Amino acid sequence: MEEKRGKHVQLIKKENFGGLLIPKLSMGELQQKIDAAEKEKQNPFHEFNDVEILMWYIHEQKHADAKNDRSARTRKEYENELRLFIEHILQHGQEIGVDIEQIEKGSLFKSIEPRHFRRYQEWLTSASPYIQKGKIYSPATIARKTTILKSFFQYLYRVKYIQTDVAIGLRIATVRKDDRPDRDLGPGDVVKVLRAFQQIQHPVMFGIVLVLSTTGLRNEEFCQLKVGDVKSDRILGGHYLVVTGKGNKKRQIPLKEKVLESIRMFRQARELPQLSEADPTTPLFTTSRGTAFSPSYLISYVRKEFEKIKQELEGIEVKLTPHVFRHAFAITSRLNKADAYDIMRSLGHEKLETTQIYLEKVFAREGHVINNWSSNTLDEFL
Repeated sequence: MEEKRGKHVQLIKKENFGGLLIPKLSMGELQQKIDAAEKEKQNPFHEFNDVEILMWYIHEQKHADAKNDRSARTRKEYENELRLFIEHILQHGQEIGVDIEQIEKGSLFKSIEPRHFRRYQEWLTSASPYIQKGKIYSPATIARKTTILKSFFQYLYRVKYIQTDVAIGLRIATVRKDDRPDRDLGPGDVVKVLRAFQQIQHPVMFGIVLVLSTTGLRNEEFCQLKVGDVKSDRILGGHYLVVTGKGNKKRQIPLKEKVLESIRMFRQARELPQLSEADPTTPLFTTSRGTAFSPSYLISYVRKEFEKIKQELEGIEVKLTPHVFRHAFAITSRLNKADAYDIMRSLGHEKLETTQIYLEKVFAREGHVINNWSSNTLDEFL
């Protein structure tokens, strides 16, 4: 039975979508609803509401080993993006042009039609609150938002929670080469940064930069490191890090001796127990308050510290963030003749294409025809 638009506010309230990580029903109870529907020969999600189907989509265990399912980071990212979409529709629906005349069975998701996505995308990049603050969504952000919305609504259609493939209304969002931010940092730039922090005796930032640029860690991987992740290498000698990356996949990253020493100096500056004496379950790197960095705080902290020495870093045109040192690791590895596949594995990339984005400009220069010129070509001027 369909309800008139007048009941829109009553049936679909913003607060109904809050606290998705603390829902009214547990995943076990939702599984029981699915089992009951299956027993009655009904659609498994026949009794689900919007909040429940959203929770199931985000947290469903698809693999026998839960470690192979979406990581907590990915689940949180999907939840945040989908919740933001819902809030936008509920708070700015009229402004966006979401002309829902009838609410189907009290469900926002079942009432969305293809044109609403087109209007939403237009509004998002031209009149949303973020834009009104004078900011601009990057092409990569728009592409990510589009991918998450498309994935979710295609899922709803596939499991027959909705009857129309409304995701066809989403315009394709791609990131062109020219749209990508410049994150190319060479080894000379890294040395300049390290020396600047060395000169002002800043072991915390020195350690952060040296670890990031010699391991290629993602921000979140760095923040999640525990003392126990530093292992003694009984085969090759020295030490290595055990890192849990995307998809809960682990990789081992060798630690050069001076890098390990920078970690010790970091912990000494933070007045933390040294590695041999520390609880292995405690954070390897901490804030001044002794807590683990969050990815957002790490970005904020390093930006603030880079701003303090911007004069010493004159000539570096790249916007310095923790992530650019991951690019620096890839570039430095390639300049040291590392194979692209080995760099891909070291970074924890699933696809070579992702690594190639990191190395795009290096490859272009390596492959330039001038590198094939013989030594006697214009030799007087070259």
